[in-house]
Amino acid sequence: MKIAICGVTGAVGKEVLRCIKDLSLQYDTLDCYASANSAGKTIESPLGHFVIRPFSLDACSGYDLIFLCVSGSFSARYAEKLLLNNRYVIDNSSNFRYDDQVPLVIPEINFHTVKNHRLIANPNCTTAILSLPLYPIYQAFGLKRIIVSTYQATSGGGQAAMDELREESLRFLQEDAAGHHHFVHPIPFNLIPAIDTFQPNGYTREEMKVVWETQKIFEDDQIKISATAVRVPTFRAHAESITLETAHPIDMNKVYSLLGTTPGVTLVDDPENHLYPMPITASGNANVEVGRIRKNNVFGENGLDLFICGDQLLKGAALNAVQIAQHLFK
Repeated sequence: MKIAICGVTGAVGKEVLRCIKDLSLQYDTLDCYASANSAGKTIESPLGHFVIRPFSLDACSGYDLIFLCVSGSFSARYAEKLLLNNRYVIDNSSNFRYDDQVPLVIPEINFHTVKNHRLIANPNCTTAILSLPLYPIYQAFGLKRIIVSTYQATSGGGQAAMDELREESLRFLQEDAAGHHHFVHPIPFNLIPAIDTFQPNGYTREEMKVVWETQKIFEDDQIKISATAVRVPTFRAHAESITLETAHPIDMNKVYSLLGTTPGVTLVDDPENHLYPMPITASGNANVEVGRIRKNNVFGENGLDLFICGDQLLKGAALNAVQIAQHLFK
């Protein structure tokens, strides 16, 4: 099998290399592409050293699978053209997620939607982390309403955002002042309750992605969802506080049983021993942690609260993309 990664120098591209290794995705050829500025440089990975090639449509031809770890504008320009001379394209950008003709896939939930499609969209990181523990609850009890507040790591803004957190935190500690370039406000020792652009309804686009994508993945546009997305000064792993109203009364024993046996989910719910989901424990781990599980006082028998945390660069991006590839080439 011949594989190409476009955008290999970014945070997600680097993690795709790591996930190919960790999941033992088999290949005969693996080529790495990036912009002309990076061409000729060597990138180190768990799979070895790769010399970065300059991207062009002619160069990226004849592959069984191409991972696009690039911007939405790049995908809009090139993804469908790449399908002319390659077998599959998995796009990590947001460009095709809301296209009815392109499946938006979390393999554990809706791989069946791929069918004869060759262009496949990878979900937004927040949605992927949210959907994995929510889907078994949806199947068992139905979902009427989801209210979610997210605490999103700087990794969601790419390598430059993570670098800014590191550099400006040092500046703050040394000089009692932090600047900002990538973010609209300083991020060290702060949080910013606005991610992406504001929409006419007062929500940000990041918040609406949770609505649009969850409904598409669950194939249910009747679920009402309200999200508040907040950027916090952590490096990676998004946390989310979730309140649910279900269609049918909650059986707490069944909830624990479901979340304790769902592939890709780790139950971390032992408050007496101070065990609950946290970015420091979720970072670098493939599974989404779930805990602080309790009945919700507002919605009564049909209400549930939980707290989750998942690595934004793994299940929220690279890992999910490589898992899609695993299913494609079983």
